[in-house]
Amino acid sequence: MTYQLQENEQAVLLTQDAAPTASVIWMHGLGADGRDFVPLVPQLGLAPAAGIRFVFPHAPRRPVTLNGGMPMRAWYDIRELSAGSLEDAAGILESAARLDGFIERERALGIRADRIVLAGFSQGGAMALQVALRYRESLAGVMALSTYLPLRDRLASEASEANRTISILMCHGRNDPVLTIQLGRLSRDALQALGYTVQWKEYDMRHEVCEEEIGDIARWLRKALP
Repeated sequence: MTYQLQENEQAVLLTQDAAPTASVIWMHGLGADGRDFVPLVPQLGLAPAAGIRFVFPHAPRRPVTLNGGMPMRAWYDIRELSAGSLEDAAGILESAARLDGFIERERALGIRADRIVLAGFSQGGAMALQVALRYRESLAGVMALSTYLPLRDRLASEASEANRTISILMCHGRNDPVLTIQLGRLSRDALQALGYTVQWKEYDMRHEVCEEEIGDIARWLRKALP
């Protein structure tokens, strides 16, 4: 499988040889950038004719309180990592608008909304959930890796009816020291309480991605984007 790689100030683009008919918009975690998950794509073993374009946006640089105010790529500020911590709602909404723009760019290139998957790791996974569950038209799915549900108290009133039955894959490491498995399970339970169906996977790993998880991601993607 060969891919063409392009990069600009906004994102890294990875496109199969076949003309794109679907898109995966995949957000990186705190302090990384759009290059972070590019090496994982060939490991998914997707069919050459799948026609999937991978878009890896770069988060803007901003001071992060958790890291002593150091500027780094971040979708929003983080003050602390706990279930009841005060969230940077303004930063989350700002990045949500930015990611809505990426969806619209894919649609302008001829990709239907129901052929677009939002994905992300850690803080990027939080943004994938934030945007996908509120998007006005049905998306193909949302993949949230080692992450949590942001602004969860607002979701009941803000959720889009179009994505009430969206395919959701959540994966988490049981030994994650950054975002604990308890935080992931709490987010899963919150989604299920609102009527969402969540495919939940746990692994004996830390805040990372493992080989077994890559296999599960590949199988889920093939089903979400047949």
